[in-house]
Amino acid sequence: MRLKAILADDEPNILRNLQAVIPWEELDIDIVGKARNGLEALELCEQHVPDLVMSDIRMPQMDGITFIHKLREINEECTVLMVTGYQDFEYVRSLLRVGVSDYILKPINYEELENSIRKLAGEIRARKMIQQEELQKWGKIRVLAYEKILQDIMMNYTDITPTTLLPIDHGDLETLRFVCVSIDVDDYSQKSLHWSEQERKLWNFAVRNVMQDTLAQENSQFTVLQMREGEWSLLMAWEDEAGGSVDGKLNDLAQKLQHNVSQSVKLNISIGYFPVPVGLQQLSDTYRKLQRFMQLNLGKRQSVLSYKETKESSDANSSLWYLVEEIVTGMKQLNRLKTEDALDRLKDLLESLSEGSFARAYQMLHFLILHVLRELREMNALDPQEEEQIWRELDKSESIPHLLQVMVQLVSIGLEGTNKKKNSELLMASAKEYIRANYSTDFGIEDIAGSIGISSSYFSLLFKQHFGETFVEYVTKHRMELAKSMLLHSDKNITDIGKSCGYMERRYFTKVFQKFTGEIPSEYRDKRKEGN
Repeated sequence: MRLKAILADDEPNILRNLQAVIPWEELDIDIVGKARNGLEALELCEQHVPDLVMSDIRMPQMDGITFIHKLREINEECTVLMVTGYQDFEYVRSLLRVGVSDYILKPINYEELENSIRKLAGEIRARKMIQQEELQKWGKIRVLAYEKILQDIMMNYTDITPTTLLPIDHGDLETLRFVCVSIDVDDYSQKSLHWSEQERKLWNFAVRNVMQDTLAQENSQFTVLQMREGEWSLLMAWEDEAGGSVDGKLNDLAQKLQHNVSQSVKLNISIGYFPVPVGLQQLSDTYRKLQRFMQLNLGKRQSVLSYKETKESSDANSSLWYLVEEIVTGMKQLNRLKTEDALDRLKDLLESLSEGSFARAYQMLHFLILHVLRELREMNALDPQEEEQIWRELDKSESIPHLLQVMVQLVSIGLEGTNKKKNSELLMASAKEYIRANYSTDFGIEDIAGSIGISSSYFSLLFKQHFGETFVEYVTKHRMELAKSMLLHSDKNITDIGKSCGYMERRYFTKVFQKFTGEIPSEYRDKRKEGN
């Protein structure tokens, strides 16, 4: 790792000797600038952002002490080695208080100087290695945060406002456009019946990895979100000047995804996509349309389907799908009345069907029972023995009344299963305590959900119902309140305060803080301290 250094001294001979005598190349240090006074040194530091500055104290126009104070305003981390002719110990000690890492007395002992530079260079490299590791780690966390916010938007758990924050460095909420794709493992419910929970997680992890590896080879930004077991949403950033059509891009990509998943994981996937890019405001509605469209294409096997509006898919209020979705929502909300009301309306709808509609209705109802099974798995409201019993009943069902009995049985198990879970108030109290104890760490929603024994998707739903805001909104708000308190009541620098609040990268902490308060952290601190 090569370092950058700047030398500052008003004596030309000393500057020449410093560059000639010290083995800079051997030390992997580049001299990027030489200054004859403090003003020149400061300009060079603004231009090159050095790792190491070696400066004299006595210089014209701006002395070394003033220079260091100014340097600290633009670069908190630069290592400073001071050259001084003053031998008064108290004065030398004052240099350490203004951020000097070491000092050398004149006349210069160049062997001693080389040893000091070598030691400081080692310390700089060790610090930079730790910072790089933290940034890499934080980069992964930013990706997870971005995915979590998008998933909350797609599940309609959060509103999109001008203050909605996405952890990205480009684009704005008004211009962002996505191509929306739904990916579903064919016959997932049947295939996964005899897998343990751990095996199901491994299979889902493997499919997602293959998809991400395939997409990484494409020249586009993408996000893969697992919506439930065996089902993913793929969001691809789309810019207006992007060449070609959505259909052309997606057909080729879909075939690659299907081929690679089939070859690597031995599972077949079907892919549905929305034919036009949509903005953030349309993501939730588009996801629901695609999911319904995919589930109602009952005979799909390794298909690639472009969404088409049909009477069945648009008239959702009177559809079987809509009623089954109401049943699922009622169970997720632990609302027995809502669930049973939707079930009664489902019975009425099936009884009112004309004779010619029975075959289609039977096929759809069978498939929607599998849909409910998958949703109950997500809620951890169904144990393996109960699921095995439902499958046995399904195998024996030969008519709509029989299937309806299975649906009633499944709903009863689901309601009982959710009621057997811990009280939601206790679950959310545990979640709140976990967040409070871990503000400064890189925890995610999977960590909290796992600690209280429920799935991530079910946790997100309960959290929004209980707190009235999403997990990301809640954590961000409380981290910002902590940051404001620390800015006013501690002398820590901005970087350290950001880290204490869970933000490893100062630039991103500043961006979030400004979005939340309207001011950057330094402005917030300075204004209120002046007011006091």
